[in-house]
Amino acid sequence: MTKIVDRLLLFIYSLSIGIASVIAILLLSGVLPPQLDNMDGRKLWAIALTVAIIWFLLSLRFIFVPFRRGRQSQPTIDQRTEYGDIQISVETIENLCLKAVSRFRGVNDLKSRVKVTESGLDITIRAVVEGDTSIPGLTSDMQKAVHDHLEEITGIPVSNVSVYIANVTASPAFKSRVE
Repeated sequence: MTKIVDRLLLFIYSLSIGIASVIAILLLSGVLPPQLDNMDGRKLWAIALTVAIIWFLLSLRFIFVPFRRGRQSQPTIDQRTEYGDIQISVETIENLCLKAVSRFRGVNDLKSRVKVTESGLDITIRAVVEGDTSIPGLTSDMQKAVHDHLEEITGIPVSNVSVYIANVTASPAFKSRVE
């Protein structure tokens, strides 16, 4: 909720600064006459002071908002057991996915993304494989390994495991040396 309020305040602040800048440019360039016949000097001074105070307070807020420690926690998956509640962070699940996939030979540059859906976890694995590896066999083995590993470790149902092969690299050629 505070993020929405901060965004709204920032929008209003930016809009008012923009309007004030345009008016100042028009007044200083001579496009608008500097006459304000229908307004008293005290009223104009009071309005200018009020706007300046509001801008100053909003500026202070936007200066200190990034330094404020957020009470927001990382997204978690909550489970209830007979002994109490369990919270597992999404980052933990992503690391478990990477651990399950890193056991395969010929797989490099791994990344994982986890989405929580109604039916369970939706997992996407991104990998780069070596060129001499059978991609269909490797990806189905990776899907099964991630699915089984996560359900065994966390107890959370996995609804989908997608594997995206981003690229293929050349297999390292090792030359034996004889001295």
